[in-house]
Amino acid sequence: MDPLLITVLLCILLGAVVGLMAGLLGIGGGLIIVPTLLLILENVLNIEIEHGMPIALATSLFTVIFTGLSSTRSHYKLGNIVPSIVLLCAAGIAIGSVAGAFFATSVSGVMLQRIFAVLVILIAAQMIFFTPKISNAPLNKVSLSCIGLGSGFIAALMGIGGGALIVPSLVWFQVNIKKAIGCASFCGVIIALFGSIGFITSGYNKNYLPAYSFGYVYLPAAFGIVLTSVFTAPIGAKLTRKFDTAKLKRVFAGFLVLVSIRMIIGLE
Repeated sequence: MDPLLITVLLCILLGAVVGLMAGLLGIGGGLIIVPTLLLILENVLNIEIEHGMPIALATSLFTVIFTGLSSTRSHYKLGNIVPSIVLLCAAGIAIGSVAGAFFATSVSGVMLQRIFAVLVILIAAQMIFFTPKISNAPLNKVSLSCIGLGSGFIAALMGIGGGALIVPSLVWFQVNIKKAIGCASFCGVIIALFGSIGFITSGYNKNYLPAYSFGYVYLPAAFGIVLTSVFTAPIGAKLTRKFDTAKLKRVFAGFLVLVSIRMIIGLE
């Protein structure tokens, strides 16, 4: 079978799983997409990790533009998006996410995979042990710009929407948890948009990228993932009534740790 067709079919399946898990656990799909897509690129298309890792990150981030819009629309209708917060975060996010994308394409694929694995372990630890804490620190232009800048850089470097970084940061500054999640969903789209621009620009005219690439974004994979994830995410959201999502999230976090360790060991 044609490797391109196999890739698209596998990404359609990946998208279905990603959407389901995102809806069920309220997590971004990038944590699943990046390591899985990297395996597909290496084993189906024979792309070395040196180029496969930035392609996986860029493609994952690109899909967030489409999957995040649906979530943002829902939160907007619920009144969970605070314009003053997202607008003040936006400038920092734009700069941080573009910088993160350019940094990701300037380091070696092996180093990039190690960075990704370590950051995933930290996010998994947060998922297991973190309980929202509130400080007395004031929420102002400087703090929001810093949140946007830092979250944008790290999220672009990981190919994720950044909710795991933005939500606890806003809660720390006394933002209601529901509004923090709503603002994070909006910010995730901004991160994905500007991060994708960074990956597309830095990958422009690179002759080692596979056919049908838009910069570092591999369009066939992105198409397959988006095609199914937008339909399975609502199903996952409905399943939250039937499962203990707190326990499932801990199990998933443990799985992420194992995947990350495997990514690190596999480089030795």
